[in-house]
Amino acid sequence: MSTENENNRVAGEYDVVVVGGGAAGLSAAVTLGRALRSVVVIDAGEPRNGPAAGVHGFLSRDGVNPQELLKLGRAEALQYGADMMSGLAVGARSTAEPMDGSELAFEVDLADGQTVKARRLLVTTGLVDILPDVEGIRERWGRDVLHCPYCHGWEVRNKAIGILGSVPMALHQALLFRQWSPNITLFLNDLVEPTEEQWEQLAARSINVVDGKVHALQVTDDALTGVVLASGTMIPVDAVVTGPRLEARSGVLGTLGVPTVEHPMGVGSHVDVNPMGGATPVPGVYAAGNVADLMGQVMASAAAGVMAGAAINADLMMEETNRAVENARKLVVSR
Repeated sequence: MSTENENNRVAGEYDVVVVGGGAAGLSAAVTLGRALRSVVVIDAGEPRNGPAAGVHGFLSRDGVNPQELLKLGRAEALQYGADMMSGLAVGARSTAEPMDGSELAFEVDLADGQTVKARRLLVTTGLVDILPDVEGIRERWGRDVLHCPYCHGWEVRNKAIGILGSVPMALHQALLFRQWSPNITLFLNDLVEPTEEQWEQLAARSINVVDGKVHALQVTDDALTGVVLASGTMIPVDAVVTGPRLEARSGVLGTLGVPTVEHPMGVGSHVDVNPMGGATPVPGVYAAGNVADLMGQVMASAAAGVMAGAAINADLMMEETNRAVENARKLVVSR
C-alpha cells in the first residue's frame, strides 16, 4: 500500500477508513487523529468545487483556492498521524459475522485491486451536479455559470445575471440574486411557468423575463457574454445561474445496503443519516458532507466531518469498554 504518511499500519488495518478527501473527510481525519485513532483517507482526487477559483464563506480562509484548502487540510491530518491514500473506492463489505458476536469490521476495495481494512467506515464522497442540457454550461461551470449566491454572489454583484429556468427553484433564485444585482433576467426556457403571484413578485423587483427555449451560452475571449435562445436571439449576460440536480455520490454506501432518498426540497437525492454524527442505518457505517447534506457549503461539510469523527471515536470507545468489561468478568469467574 502506498500512502503519504510514514506511519503506515500493518497490512492496511485501521480504526477508521475515510472514503473521500474533501473538507468533511479531512476534518474527520484530523478529529480522529487527535483522538489517537489510526485512520486512512482514500481520495480519488475529484473535488466537486475543483473548477471554482475560490472557496467562500469559510471563516479565515475566504477566497482560498479549493486545491490549496485541501493541501492545508491534508497537512493537518498527516500531522496527527493520518495516512493519505490516492485511489478510487469501488465497494465495501462487512467482515463481521452478526451471529457469532464479532466486532464490527469492514473491507474497502479500490479500483486498482487494493483492499483496506478498518473497524469503522466513514464515507464523505460528496455529490454530482447534473447540469441542464445547454451547450456551454459544463465548460463554464464554477466559473461564470453558478448556483449559490452565498458562494458566488459577491463576485458577480451589480453584473448582468441570467437565471436559467431548469428547475422550479429558478424563480426563487431570480428573487434571491436580485439582492446582488439590479440587472436580473429570468429565462423561462419552456420549463418554468410562474404563477400569478410570482409574476407580481418578478415585476415588483424589476426582474426581466424572457420566453423561449435556451439553446447555448455565448462565450467571447474565455468569458461568458450571452445566452442564445433556440430562435437565435442573444441576450447579453455576464453570468448565468442554474439549479442542477444534486445526486449523492453513494456508490460505496450502496454496496453496503445504505439507500439514497429524495431530498425534501426536491433538489436531488442524498443519504439520510443521524444529524448528530452521521450514522447510517448500517451499524459502523457513517456518512458526512454533501453525500448527506446536499445544500451544505464547505464550512458546513467540515463541521459535519468533525461531528462524524467524534461520533465514531465514541462508538469505538464503547466497543472497547464493553470488551474490557467482558474480559474483566471472565477474569473474575476464572478465579
